Amino acid sequence: MSNEKQYPMTAAGKQKLEEELEYLITTKRKEVVERIKIARGFGDLSENSEYDAAKDEQGFVEGRISLLQTMIRNAVIIEEGSDARDTVTIGCTVKFVELPDEDEEEYTIVGSAEADPFEGRISNDSPIAKALLGRKVDDVVKINTPGGDMDVRIVSIK
Repeated sequence: MSNEKQYPMTAAGKQKLEEELEYLITTKRKEVVERIKIARGFGDLSENSEYDAAKDEQGFVEGRISLLQTMIRNAVIIEEGSDARDTVTIGCTVKFVELPDEDEEEYTIVGSAEADPFEGRISNDSPIAKALLGRKVDDVVKINTPGGDMDVRIVSIK
């Protein structure tokens, strides 16, 4: 068994990472190599900002390719919620209200690889998700966030 970190994600999230990896390998890598080749033609490499920028981009692309390969290799597919559930798990959507204001929020808990808070998808490593995992409907949960503690009541899990 590998000691590498596992990356929980949905099947759709894994597909998205595979598509990004394919693009980086087949298209972006070639574009960067071409930029390096053109920049070399400008002469002295010690003062060639185009060459430096292209090499920096190459480093970023290769790093991203390596990370994506690791994430895909160590992906643990989770099922997104569709039916009502009784316990908060990765892959489910949780609706809760902040207490005492009753402001309602809803998030889908996903692996860090596909988290996007602006789309309502939070990482299982986030303070909110960590506090909610394993809880049930009507549980009141104290969430420690960088902005301070907040109490919430779970309204639904699906």
